[in-house]
Amino acid sequence: MFALTILGNNSALPAYGRHPTSQVLQIQDESYLIDCGEGTQEQLSRYKIKRSKINNIFISHMHGDHYFGLIGLLTSMGLLGRVTPIHLFAPVQLQQIIQLQLDAANTVLPFEVRFHALGEEGEIANDKRVSVSTFKVKHRIPCWGFIFTERRHPRTIDADRAKAYGIPTDFYEKLHGAEDYITKGGTIIPNEEVTVAAPAVRVYAYCADTIFDISLAEKLKNVHLLYHEATYLHEDEVKAGLRFHSTAVQAAEIAKHAGVNRLIIGHFSSKYESLDPFLTEATAVFPNTALAIEGCTFLV
Repeated sequence: MFALTILGNNSALPAYGRHPTSQVLQIQDESYLIDCGEGTQEQLSRYKIKRSKINNIFISHMHGDHYFGLIGLLTSMGLLGRVTPIHLFAPVQLQQIIQLQLDAANTVLPFEVRFHALGEEGEIANDKRVSVSTFKVKHRIPCWGFIFTERRHPRTIDADRAKAYGIPTDFYEKLHGAEDYITKGGTIIPNEEVTVAAPAVRVYAYCADTIFDISLAEKLKNVHLLYHEATYLHEDEVKAGLRFHSTAVQAAEIAKHAGVNRLIIGHFSSKYESLDPFLTEATAVFPNTALAIEGCTFLV
């Protein structure tokens, strides 16, 4: 499984039943939490996402609607008996803030928070499931986006064909690595004859709060699923620029220029009760667009 679930889709103020930004990317048996606005842990419970499966948390920037739910989530994890470490990737200032909150409450977490300060662009995490890299976006304060790239799977062996060619099972590991087999007589059995290529790797990109910046399209080339903030409608384009945010039309322009497969838009301003106009404006530019509706899960 490689799927994204929306936990919160609003901007600074909770409104109309919508919560500040948070989402979880589930890859195989692991969950990666991306931003953690107010109400995140309630949303995790509502959508039956296990806290115990979250070992990596990514915070894009230091505006409260993206991290005010974090200390509550961490302390709840402690109360529930967590002992395994959490990896937290975030702006450097957040480490001191978390420690201050814990100190003020005379609280010691029963697990380690391994803090990784965001800085230069590039790979920041890598495990057996996914590689995570970060890129800078243009907001009022330092802000980063994240790209999650699925680890390439080995080739699949066609056991019947491998047996027919007389390839011993102790060579199968090398077949997974795309190596050809050479018989004792010197005949080369091409790897493609006995294996099947794994599906292409899937990529999810999270483009956090940013002013419209067409140069971002280069960093997001051919992403399968892209989330891009769309705080305002087109009629408020000037306001969006002044507040270092984007409109639905601008998010769609980024998706079109980047050649992504599908776009999700979110981070809606609380001034709008209905979200339908966001979808109307975005799909006019990039048809394969969806709204980041809370509780919805998108396959990458």
